[in-house]
This record gives sequence, C-alpha cells and structure tokens, in this order.
Amino acid sequence: MVKLIALYKQPEDPAKFDEHYFNVHTPITKKIPGLKDMKVTKVVGSPMGKSDYYLLCEMFYDTHESLQKAMKTDEGKASGKDVMQFAGDIVTLMIGEEVDD
Repeated sequence: MVKLIALYKQPEDPAKFDEHYFNVHTPITKKIPGLKDMKVTKVVGSPMGKSDYYLLCEMFYDTHESLQKAMKTDEGKASGKDVMQFAGDIVTLMIGEEVDD
C-alpha cells in the first residue's frame, strides 16, 4: 500500500482552514479515481508540548503507479490546485510505503 501524506503546519486562522479543508478540499480529494482510503488526523499536541503541526492526511493507493495515474486525472489536478491555493505555504507532501514487520 502506498500513501500520499499531506502534513499541514498551524494555519493563521484555524476556523477558516477547517471550513475550507472539510467543506471544499476533502470532497474534491475524495473524488480522485484510485483513492482507496483517506484518513485525517488533527494534531492536538506533542510530547514536548505544543506542536508546529495542525493536521495530517493520509491518502491510500494500491501502488505507486495508481498514485501517479490518480494525480494526472482532472480530480487529482483539481485537488492539487486547491491545496496550493488555500494552504500552499503550510503544507508538505510526501509519498510513503507501508512496511510489514
């Protein structure tokens, strides 16, 4: 299983961020062909106290190829364009592979 990970730093206006993220961005992203699952985690702190991070989203795909194909679709492009417009300065995107023990 391959995942695209979006890690967001603390937004200037958390309420405005949440409004856009959950009501605009998430519905766009969930339409991406090949997306198997999407898990969103709100960061509520860290063992050292306050966290620099606000939210983590994991988007699961079967293979690297299916992820690459998904990003080239109209829905994938729309999701990418939207995230850059509302959170381009606070998001880091990574690709990961789950590892079996």
